[in-house]
Amino acid sequence: MNRVNPFYLALLLVVVILLLVFKLSGARTDLAEAKNSVKETTKMATELSDLKKVYVKEMNLAVFNSKSLVKTTTKTGITIRAKEIDSKELNSIMGKLLNGAYNIKALKIKKISDTKASLYLEIKW
Repeated sequence: MNRVNPFYLALLLVVVILLLVFKLSGARTDLAEAKNSVKETTKMATELSDLKKVYVKEMNLAVFNSKSLVKTTTKTGITIRAKEIDSKELNSIMGKLLNGAYNIKALKIKKISDTKASLYLEIKW
C-alpha cells in the first residue's frame, strides 16, 4: 500500500515536461520581442545621434555666432540667450529656425525697444 503507482509518476513527468515546454515557448516569444526592441532602440539612437550632429553643425553658422548671443550646449540640447539683440539679427535667426527642422522646446522673445529684444531659445535633440 505504501508504494507509489508508476502510472502516477509517468503522468507527473508528462505534466512537468508539458509545463516546461509551455514556459520555454513563452521565453522564446519574450526573447523575440526583446530583440525587436533592441533593434528599434538602436535605430532611434542612431537617428538621434545624426540629428544632434546636424543641429550642432547648423548652430555653428554665422547667424548664430553673433556677439550678443550666448550659446550653451548640453547633452540634451542647445540653449541660446541674448539680453539684447538687434531686430535684424533676430529676424535672421528666426528665419533660419523656422525654415529648418528643429525641435524647439522653449522660445521667449521680449520686446525691449523698437529695435531691440531679448531672446531665450531651447532646442532639444
